[in-house]
Amino acid sequence: MTDAPSLYPLLDSLAAPQQVRHFTPAQLDQLAAEVRAFLIASVSETGGHFSSNLGTVELTVALFHHFDFLQDRIVWDVGHQAYPHKILTGRKDRFPTLRQHHGLSGFLKRDESPYDHFGAGHASTSISAALGMAKARDLQKQDHTCIAVIGDGSLTAGMAFEALNQAGYLVAKNFLVILNDNDMSINPNVGSLQGYLNQIMSGQYYHRWRDRIEHAIKAIPLESVSKGVAKAAKWSEESFKRLMVPGLLFEDLGFRYMGPVNGHDVGAVSKALTEAKEKMQDGPVLLHVQTKKGYGYEPAVLDPQKWHGVTAFDAEAGEIIKGAADPAKPAPPSYTSVFGKALVELARIDKKIVGITAAMLDGTGLNLLQKAFPDRCFDVGIAEQHAVTFAAGLAAQGMRPVAAIYSTFLQRGFDQVAHDVCIQDLPVTFALDRGGIVGADGPTHHGLYDMAFLRCLPNIVLMAPKDENELRRMLMTALYCGHPAALRYPRGSGLGVPLEDPITALPVGKGELLREGSDLFLCAIGSMVDPALRTAEVLAGEGISCAVVNARFIKPLDADLIGAWARRCRAVVTLEEGCAPGGFSAAVAEALADGGLLRPLLRCAVPDHLVHHGDPKRLLEEEGLSPTSLLRRIREFHGTLK
Repeated sequence: MTDAPSLYPLLDSLAAPQQVRHFTPAQLDQLAAEVRAFLIASVSETGGHFSSNLGTVELTVALFHHFDFLQDRIVWDVGHQAYPHKILTGRKDRFPTLRQHHGLSGFLKRDESPYDHFGAGHASTSISAALGMAKARDLQKQDHTCIAVIGDGSLTAGMAFEALNQAGYLVAKNFLVILNDNDMSINPNVGSLQGYLNQIMSGQYYHRWRDRIEHAIKAIPLESVSKGVAKAAKWSEESFKRLMVPGLLFEDLGFRYMGPVNGHDVGAVSKALTEAKEKMQDGPVLLHVQTKKGYGYEPAVLDPQKWHGVTAFDAEAGEIIKGAADPAKPAPPSYTSVFGKALVELARIDKKIVGITAAMLDGTGLNLLQKAFPDRCFDVGIAEQHAVTFAAGLAAQGMRPVAAIYSTFLQRGFDQVAHDVCIQDLPVTFALDRGGIVGADGPTHHGLYDMAFLRCLPNIVLMAPKDENELRRMLMTALYCGHPAALRYPRGSGLGVPLEDPITALPVGKGELLREGSDLFLCAIGSMVDPALRTAEVLAGEGISCAVVNARFIKPLDADLIGAWARRCRAVVTLEEGCAPGGFSAAVAEALADGGLLRPLLRCAVPDHLVHHGDPKRLLEEEGLSPTSLLRRIREFHGTLK
């Protein structure tokens, strides 16, 4: 009996990625085809970022053909386009564990492979990081190339242009920025930059003309070229450049622009990289590569947004596999959809309400507002800093802006929240989706720090709902409290509680007593309120009496309610789905200390360490926040009081 032939013979034959440097053009095409086939087959089983990775297959193969990334350095922006990079760097056999607990990360990680030179999960960091690597190389008298691969969507962030500006000023040599232009981030790209890139598409004649003039001048003996001739040639080039391609932004920033190149033609990309290597000897180069998200898999090409991040799917049928629903027990609506519908409901009544998001219309639920009131919904692109200050400007002129931003991404706009919103006490509402542990995307995406970094700011009102109805009430409260306000809520479905109509506001800074008791005082916030109630019910059957308070507000904290029940009970337990340092539990501890209440305190929160990727239920178990873990920990804590 003979072994079945390999589906990926060339890919399976790779002992090291350096072998790709010696491949023929035909072998490079075959390798690209095998990488794409493997990618489709593998991600169909595990889920993961899909259409973005299909778009970078040929580009990745060409890069490995020209560079040795044990020596050269490459930074993939975000990292959600780097599965082909992982496949070619010895991790193909680990793809069945992709984004699973203790498995292969969905992003790049420095401790996962020597070929992962810089980790990321947020956009627009690649050029800055690669430029830093280039200058470190120069200072250490080393000789290799540093490359940043950035998507056109990531160029909407100011950080990318800050790095381009610095690279041009430094005249960084052996430094290459590859612009992966696919007209998409997650949602379609917005803003004038996209129009500018489209203008470049019509400017290819200029680039051909410039190269001919350059080669003609180089052919003239140096002693024959007068200063006047050189000056006239330069003037002619600049004038023609602005005539054919107005602005030519990248060259004005100090880069030698090349392209656009068909990113799905390995030969064309390879030829461009050969030319770029030569031009990089004189300064930084920007290579403009055009790709399509989902290339090579028709369903993903037709709907790249739907296929950006997927669960397991039927590769042959082109259908995403969803868990079987119980028609007798439909799933409760998600917190995201409840928020989106509530915002539209309130916006129908109040014309001053506007929505702002940073390239996450669908992910935040603002697509509903965009559909209902397109002139009052703003997608600013991947630009959280701008989104926050833009909201501040709206608020300063009497509008009621709601900035809907994932918890992890608001970190990018912290200075703007502090400087432009809180110091001026402007009534901006921050709707923070994905608060808490989010699962497969890992440490760059868990929303664990918002309570800690927001509650230290002046003037802000900070809330977390126990269920989806309270989310609606907190949105109303935030909009009309007259101060900066933030509400953070988890990913996924709500609890299935009835939704009150009409929406009513909550009294600011007032918690809610849910259960009386005398032994332990369970003080919970947000997603941990329901587990606190369930735990109290079980412990009651064991003779342990627990009071339960839904704090509702992290700031201002209801110190009177908390103090009253801390006095009545022997010990205090805080419960939060956030980081322990500086978070909700720290706020409660401070309030107890300020009130002179010295009580034994158990803080159920995420400890001061990174939480990696994996199934959220398993991660909560590891962090001591699952129902089983909470019951065990609180039972043991009570035992120490005897």
